Amino acid sequence: MASISHSSLALGGASSASASDYLRSSSNGVNGVPLKTLGRAVFTTIRRKDLAVTSRLKKGKKFEHPWPANPDPNVKGGVLSYLAEFKPLGDTQKPVTLDFEKPLVELEKKIVDVRKMANETGLDFTEQIITLENKYRQALKDLYTHLTPIQRVNIARHPNRPTFLDHIHNITDKFMELHGDRAGYDDPAIVTGIGTIDGKRYMFIGHQKGRNTKENIMRNFGMPTPHGYRKALRMMYYADHHGFPIVTFIDTPGAYADLKSEELGQGEAIANNLRTMFGLKVPILSIVIGEGGSGGALAIGCANKMLMLENAVFYVASPEACAAILWKTSKAAPEAAEKLRITSKELVKLNVADGIIPEPLGGAHADPSWTSQQIKIAINENMNEFGKMSGEELLKHRMAKYRKIGVFIEGEPIEPSRKINMKKREAVFSDSRKLQGEVDKLKEQILKAKETSTEAEPSSEVLNEMIEKLKSEIDDEYTEAAIAVGLEERLTAMREEFSKASSEEHLMHPVLIEKIEKLKEEFNTRLTDAPNYESLKSKLNMLRDFSRAKAASEATSLKKEINKRFQEAVDRPEIREKVEAIKAEVASSGASSFDELPDALKEKVLKTKGEVEAEMAGVLKSMGLELDAVKQNQKDTAEQIYAANENLQEKLEKLNQEITSKIEEVVRTPEIKSMVELLKVETAKASKTPGVTEAYQKIEALEQQIKQKIAEALNTSGLQEKQDELEKELAAARELAAEESDGSVKEDDDDDEDSSESGKSEMVNPSFA
Repeated sequence: MASISHSSLALGGASSASASDYLRSSSNGVNGVPLKTLGRAVFTTIRRKDLAVTSRLKKGKKFEHPWPANPDPNVKGGVLSYLAEFKPLGDTQKPVTLDFEKPLVELEKKIVDVRKMANETGLDFTEQIITLENKYRQALKDLYTHLTPIQRVNIARHPNRPTFLDHIHNITDKFMELHGDRAGYDDPAIVTGIGTIDGKRYMFIGHQKGRNTKENIMRNFGMPTPHGYRKALRMMYYADHHGFPIVTFIDTPGAYADLKSEELGQGEAIANNLRTMFGLKVPILSIVIGEGGSGGALAIGCANKMLMLENAVFYVASPEACAAILWKTSKAAPEAAEKLRITSKELVKLNVADGIIPEPLGGAHADPSWTSQQIKIAINENMNEFGKMSGEELLKHRMAKYRKIGVFIEGEPIEPSRKINMKKREAVFSDSRKLQGEVDKLKEQILKAKETSTEAEPSSEVLNEMIEKLKSEIDDEYTEAAIAVGLEERLTAMREEFSKASSEEHLMHPVLIEKIEKLKEEFNTRLTDAPNYESLKSKLNMLRDFSRAKAASEATSLKKEINKRFQEAVDRPEIREKVEAIKAEVASSGASSFDELPDALKEKVLKTKGEVEAEMAGVLKSMGLELDAVKQNQKDTAEQIYAANENLQEKLEKLNQEITSKIEEVVRTPEIKSMVELLKVETAKASKTPGVTEAYQKIEALEQQIKQKIAEALNTSGLQEKQDELEKELAAARELAAEESDGSVKEDDDDDEDSSESGKSEMVNPSFA
């Protein structure tokens, strides 16, 4: 067929059309036909003597490429800055509030309401607005400087987070996107192109997510197929051939794992990229701007250096997938996120990442331009460093980076601090279910023992073992809570400062005590915001229940042992003979009460009573206890006292409350606080070095000083006078009760046995010092 060299449709005005408006192709023989003219024509007929061609052009919607705002003045008509479907959004993105940001939204709403009220009423609310704004800024700072791993994951996945092309257009002077893998496909989930930063040319490769639902569907939510990785590989070869440094941007949940992708060689494409990147002789810099998931991220991430945005994450499996595998539920994602150590700070410690690029408070979406400028600064700094290296040095540098990850030297022990922390962390989650089962079993045993006397209570050893387990669990829970609320570093620093001050002989400085109290109060206030607060609360309740059960069990055992020893003491032949002789003399005297007995017999009774009490005191002393006093049964006496004066109990309780509050007030003073802290330190020292009399003397002296200070404070407060008056009323009530009570001595054997048993039962609960 004859070619057509010129067309009669080359209308006038062609000279005024821009150069980029013309279709420049030598394959069809058409030259110099404006695209706009072709779009307007419906039928075109070209006639020649020996040939007639009639064509019909389909009229459709013209694709609008985004043209540069400031065209190059050196090129007539300007040039295209890029050929891509990416262009600014027509509507602004809707704000999205994450769950942990709700307190900030409430504060922001209050500020808006106050401003609205000021506008409506005309009143001046400047101070209130400034206070609320300061409170908002402080809350924002506290929240975003102490984020948990799962919160950073949510920020990395934020719908409004700037994408790869958002950053590219902010940091490059010029950028031209390059398409296709030379096999007939162009994956939109990976974008490649050449751009310049401060006059230096780079090859940019990155995952591209959408900014709305429509774009996400088109970009496959940033999950590439094998075509995308082969396109990236083609551009890497291109950059290596021309000497362009490569900058990759990682932001993907992972490679697209559908059946079609696997059939087309998804694994082979990723593996080929990994092998090729280790052999490129140009600098490679990878930047994680969102989430980097598994091999889909690593396929363009084998670089000389990998940098991460502050709130970016990089993981081998998502927290939800890890939780579903290990804990059989996705609700354990927060625990999984912490265990995976996927945040930028953790990965820098592990030498996986090489640096952190800061983000503004609120995340990268709060100020995308500022974030892009930080990325630009990081690119320039690192490329200047790489520019001093040769190709062979870059290869060795890249190899050394991955060689040092996970280094473990056989035979060398792990650092003691890491070893302890690792054991504790593993115990929190590995034994929690087993511990819960043991707790339930012990609770059932205790309840059955209370209901039936035949059922044996758990032994003290079992209870002690359970209490130690719970204490260990609670320590771990407190550590987890401190990390979650962002107070771990401050608590560690305060602990070191306290240990340093405690090791000295002088009193602790009041300023340090005040700092400790403030930090303690802040921790208690923010503890409820920790993710493991409910777990910690339940374990504290368990510990309290078992401590009470242990105390009750020990009290019961002690009571039985004391009764047994008392019975043995009373059954001794010499004591029994004396008691029987006194009983016989009392019976023969015919007296109906103690007052009617002769004086000599009274002395014998009192002497025998003293000997019996001395024997019982000896029994208690042999058990390591000390008898303070032998008191009569106070139940009936108290009832008689309160019957004599109904307001006496109320007065007594009120006085006790006043004394308690006053003591608490005195103890909170800096002087007493420092003395108490010093007492704790001395007690700890004495426990480590038993037998040193000087330490115990110092402890006794401190106790006396504290008691004296408290007594002086009570005397000056007027509470001592109230106590004296109440004691007088109590004494009068006791005298009245004594006059009304029956103090006769029963003579029949049954009553003697009852009285002796009663006496023993009263001895069971003596007041111990």
